[in-house]
Amino acid sequence: MGALKKLKDLVQEVVDKGATSVEEVHQAIAAMPLDVLESIEGLEEPAAKIKEVRQKTIGGVYDIIRKVNNKVSEIADDIINKVEGEEEEEK
Repeated sequence: MGALKKLKDLVQEVVDKGATSVEEVHQAIAAMPLDVLESIEGLEEPAAKIKEVRQKTIGGVYDIIRKVNNKVSEIADDIINKVEGEEEEEK
């Protein structure tokens, strides 16, 4: 595997793991006020529903980031393969 492909794989992995780490922190911070609301009598059910929507929304955003990252990686693979193929032809 060429150096360019290794670099591309490294960048893809870092972006993917970074998105997952940021999502975990985002989810934890966003849950805090709703945890408080859930502890108040009469607000348990609405807070739980809001929490579910919030969790799915945040999760969806980071899923899209990971999907875009994967697609960019596929496109980069195609470009790298073409460039490496052209270099081989020139030799």
